[in-house]
Amino acid sequence: MESVPPTLSPSRTTCGSLLRELQIIWDEIGECDSERDKMLLQLEQECLDIYRRKVEKTRKYKADLHQQLAEAEAEIAGIASALGEGFSSFSRGRGTLKEQVVAIKLILEELRSKKREKLKEFSEVQLQIVSICSEIAGSGQSKSYVDPQIHEHNLTAKKLGELKLHLQELQNEKHLRLQKVNTNISLIHELSVVMSMDFLKTVNEVHPSLGDPKSGPSRSISNDTLARLNGVINSLKQEKQERFQKLQDLGKRLTGLWNLMDSPADERKRFDHVTCLMSSSVEEVSGKGCLALDIIEQVEFEVERLNVLKTSKMKELIFKRQTELEEIYRGVHIDIDGDAARKTLTSLIDSRNVDLSDLLSSMDDQVAEAKEQALSRKDILDKVEKWQFALQEEKWLEDYERDDNRYSAGRGAHKNLKRAEKARLLVTKLHSMVENLAAKVKAWESEKGITFSYEKVPLLRTLEEDAKLRQEREEGKRKSREQKRLQEQLASEQEALYGSKPIPKKPLGQSNTMLGTPGRRIGTPGRYGFSGSKDRRESGRVPNIIPVNYVALPKDDSASKGA
Repeated sequence: MESVPPTLSPSRTTCGSLLRELQIIWDEIGECDSERDKMLLQLEQECLDIYRRKVEKTRKYKADLHQQLAEAEAEIAGIASALGEGFSSFSRGRGTLKEQVVAIKLILEELRSKKREKLKEFSEVQLQIVSICSEIAGSGQSKSYVDPQIHEHNLTAKKLGELKLHLQELQNEKHLRLQKVNTNISLIHELSVVMSMDFLKTVNEVHPSLGDPKSGPSRSISNDTLARLNGVINSLKQEKQERFQKLQDLGKRLTGLWNLMDSPADERKRFDHVTCLMSSSVEEVSGKGCLALDIIEQVEFEVERLNVLKTSKMKELIFKRQTELEEIYRGVHIDIDGDAARKTLTSLIDSRNVDLSDLLSSMDDQVAEAKEQALSRKDILDKVEKWQFALQEEKWLEDYERDDNRYSAGRGAHKNLKRAEKARLLVTKLHSMVENLAAKVKAWESEKGITFSYEKVPLLRTLEEDAKLRQEREEGKRKSREQKRLQEQLASEQEALYGSKPIPKKPLGQSNTMLGTPGRRIGTPGRYGFSGSKDRRESGRVPNIIPVNYVALPKDDSASKGA
């Protein structure tokens, strides 16, 4: 029976024991020494190869450790440079390579954590920058700002500060743009309210975010939005200007038609909101709906309605102006042939060859000219009225002084006495009054280049004729006084020759004037001098005592002086 070599447990197996076991097996096999040496040599070579591979593997592991250390050092240097932190004094320290690797990994992990925090901070700032840039650029250009590029090799505090400063500038610009957008929206709202336009529809056409009051900071602030808002505002302002101008023109036409047709105040009051625009500027118009299209349509309808009525009422207004013209001329004593003028107007209207508006405008011009002429005549007419009043008082005074009972204690006698005193004072001013009036009339005629007529007669001619008549009356009075003087002289001479005659006593209450003797008053002031009315009465009592052509014989000087 073949003997079996003892087996060794793996935990106690060594090269020597295996070699001894191999020797036993060779002995049992009967292997020759050459084979044994060859196999031993082969085993030795295989062992060397195993050791060599193991050494090479260990050497490579060592190199890997050195590589890890070098890479870690390079990464630490890169992160430190990117973070702006100095690690110039960094060293691996003492100890084995594994210990050094463990130590440097701790430092590297700490730096990596700092880098991640920095990257996160940079990313947040950059995202805000990209978001604001996207809002400013608008939806059409936002794609270029979707993926922010962060340079990991420059994560220093200086770079972060520059980014934050840029972010602050963009935030300020966003705030300004948002203010501008809100201001433009408010202006659009004001214009829309004035013109009764759909505000939400208008701003939503610019950008949907503008019509939502809850959108707030999320409203579009892009260049395109601002440009379109400015365009809408300019368009609305132009529309407002056109509507305002149109309403102003309609208001003027409406006012002209009202004045033309003498429309009542109640009818005009309905369009006060339109006529008030005539004295306003377009910037002052801010009332709700005051420039709405329905307002313009209402005014246009009213203007058309009045235009229809204007033609039917125009003839009435023209003749009303003619009546007004005649009243003005009549009030200032200017002669005008009203019947002929009315016939002419009727012929013009019936011929339909003249525009009634132009004809009415011509009548208005004539009325204005008549009022101006009446105003220019007012001063002279006032003086004419005073002159005529003075003439009336003069005539009354003459009648009053012819009354022999004017001094009787009758009813109202004291009033007549006061009036007579005032009349005498007024009559004394007649001469200067006429001279001033004539001077005024001549100056007026020189300025206007026309004759000043009063009751169809030139006033200067009237004054001249009155002066001539007054002169003739004064001459008659002078002759009457002269004749009376001669009569008195003759009576005195007769008394001297024949003696005085006894004067019979008059009953109480009779006049104290006697035939052939002067009365209490010799004369009364007339228009230019003294009135000879009483002289004429006394001279009339003795018409046959002496002829009118009697001439007294001259007396001696002493007698004449005594006379």
